[in-house]
Amino acid sequence: MIVFIDMMNSIREFLDTGGQVLTVIAAVIALMWLLIFERLVFVLIGYKSIKKQTVDMWFARDERSSWNAEQIRAATVSKVSIALNQNITLIQSLVVLCPLLGLLGTVTGMIEVFDVMAISGSGNARSMASGVSRATIPTMAGMVGSLSGVFMVTYFQRYAKRQTELLEDKLLMQH
Repeated sequence: MIVFIDMMNSIREFLDTGGQVLTVIAAVIALMWLLIFERLVFVLIGYKSIKKQTVDMWFARDERSSWNAEQIRAATVSKVSIALNQNITLIQSLVVLCPLLGLLGTVTGMIEVFDVMAISGSGNARSMASGVSRATIPTMAGMVGSLSGVFMVTYFQRYAKRQTELLEDKLLMQH
């Protein structure tokens, strides 16, 4: 319990050091990773049942070679592709938003530095240090959050494309 309290105090101190923008960045990163975990659960658990239902439904059809059947096959593959690609664009948007929020944190931190310089003069480095940390920490947090999401978005996009192609090929085969 004491370890948990110490960890929470460390996180709170870090968020205070980075300013209000760092709290927003943390919320965006938390939302992004929540959506990433949702996609991981879908990929690892949910997609297999959808794929099996789709293949079973297709091969349960008596007629699979007419124009109507081809349109039904294309629509079915499209529905599965939509399910595979769900939330990926939202995750991508959050990935792009992270560095922009980091830049906002840089700007607000530098404004604080300039305010301190205007009040106390340009020679007081100690009073400017908090503004500089408020300028650099959100930038770093935004970049780290963005990089962590980029890899997962790329993985999900490739996985969705590959699984869609494999499903199309499987439905074209004769049972």
